[in-house]
Amino acid sequence: MTDAGAPNVGLGRPDYTALEFGPPLDDRPYVIANMVSSADGKVVVEGTEQGLGSPDDQALMRELRFHADVVMNGAGTLRASGTSSRVPEALQQRRIAAGKPANPLGAVVTSSGALPLDRAFFTARDFEAMVFASEEAGGERLEALRATGRPLVVMPSDAGIAWVLRHMRQELGASLLLVEGGPSLNGELFDGGLIDELFLTVGSVVVAGDGTKTAVQSERPPDLDALTRLDLVSAAVNAATSEVYLRYRIDGRGAR
Repeated sequence: MTDAGAPNVGLGRPDYTALEFGPPLDDRPYVIANMVSSADGKVVVEGTEQGLGSPDDQALMRELRFHADVVMNGAGTLRASGTSSRVPEALQQRRIAAGKPANPLGAVVTSSGALPLDRAFFTARDFEAMVFASEEAGGERLEALRATGRPLVVMPSDAGIAWVLRHMRQELGASLLLVEGGPSLNGELFDGGLIDELFLTVGSVVVAGDGTKTAVQSERPPDLDALTRLDLVSAAVNAATSEVYLRYRIDGRGAR
């Protein structure tokens, strides 16, 4: 934001590699979420986000990864479209020069442990990744996850997403966590007050459809007195793609 507190508004694709973020807390990293939606607020088409964002949007996603210590997805996102924590080679070199791993750590959270083990998240070796799985997944599924070679963190059955963030901060030393969805994981984080910033690309398409998912899905009933208020930090309009790139900070949270 500017010194006067007004949002930064511009034209063209912004440079997300130049962003700065607030410090972590003692019990969790600084948490940013990144999503792409249609103009009518939908985040999936035929089960995935493909078709909503342009190559420019995808480049911005990787630029946000450049800052992250951990890139986290929910199990549904991994099943639907796969996930990785890769960044382009030029950004890898900048991370290495700053004393970081070439790619951030990838992370997936699952209750059931039923994950597609043939996906690159498990088979690739150019980025590190780990799985957070509930003990309720059962021994057979947990053993299958261990057999992939990815580190497995078994969560108590009553553990929520705050438990995962605490582990990332206190056991892994993560300062910045990037969450790339899906909607249910976003909902749990927003319900818990665990999001610091939201990056949202509004694509130039209309999806329509009844019951199509939005960026944040939660079982908590809507409450007019408990809405999450956002401060607009920046907005950029890309005339080439007709996309709008929005950066919000949770109201009152500041940059800490």
